[in-house]
Amino acid sequence: MTQIITNLSEVSDRYDLLFCDLWGCVHNGYEPFPDAVAALQAFRAKGGTVILVTNAPRPRGSVQKQLDRMGLPRDSYDDIATSGDSARSAMFRGAVGEKVYFIGEDHDQAFFEPLALEENPVTITQVPLDEAEGIVCCGPFDPHADPEVNRADFLYAKQKGMKLLCANPDIVVDRGESREWCAGALARLYTKMGGESLYFGKPHPPIYDLARRRTAAMGKDISDGLTLCIGDGINTDVQGAVGEDLDSLFITGGLAAKETKTGTQPDTEALNRYLSDTGFAPTYSIGYLR
Repeated sequence: MTQIITNLSEVSDRYDLLFCDLWGCVHNGYEPFPDAVAALQAFRAKGGTVILVTNAPRPRGSVQKQLDRMGLPRDSYDDIATSGDSARSAMFRGAVGEKVYFIGEDHDQAFFEPLALEENPVTITQVPLDEAEGIVCCGPFDPHADPEVNRADFLYAKQKGMKLLCANPDIVVDRGESREWCAGALARLYTKMGGESLYFGKPHPPIYDLARRRTAAMGKDISDGLTLCIGDGINTDVQGAVGEDLDSLFITGGLAAKETKTGTQPDTEALNRYLSDTGFAPTYSIGYLR
């Protein structure tokens, strides 16, 4: 059974480190949520550390520039761990070969920028599908198109034994009032068709390892028992926290707002029914981060 709270401050004294999701928790794709920003700033003001842990399929620097343009204050977080950096590390180690077919939008090309974490990276070349050894997917070409439009290409890739590197395990994301497909939806389809998909973001271990390394790089040794994961994805943020044996704060007003009947706060019966259906029990739940 989850504990419903009204403010992060009710439980924040129990933790020294937050692994906080971005989209749906701190911003809506266009602008930050003022209450969420204030909650993170207050946590840091008391000596806490905030690592933004996001399934964004881009490098840390690219995400930070986006947050700056959006107006997210730098004093609301300490560092960023992205699914993109975790997946890029694997790509530059040759996880899907050196000749890759890229699925994504033009702004995702930052994924192929050199990565200092890898000392002897393989040389990655983007090629047409019929010349590729594997697939790198940062998201659909068109985030509003049904993932099924990729079925023919995926059938060919599966027959050739290609692996698909998924840079963002999220299935959907809400940009303002519009819902968009993410790379996870394509990887899910490819797996259902019998192909092999490789994941590096939440809920999978590599991104948590990266977040811990980002924390350690600041000279901070914080135990898992003092770490709280915050997010609105039951199958990413909460499932990932469970897999890492970390406490979690579920933001019900994000992706599951309808299912949990969240106004300012979730409806208790609806929330418990939703959690029972999904099989996950976050440590705490709240309507919105504040």
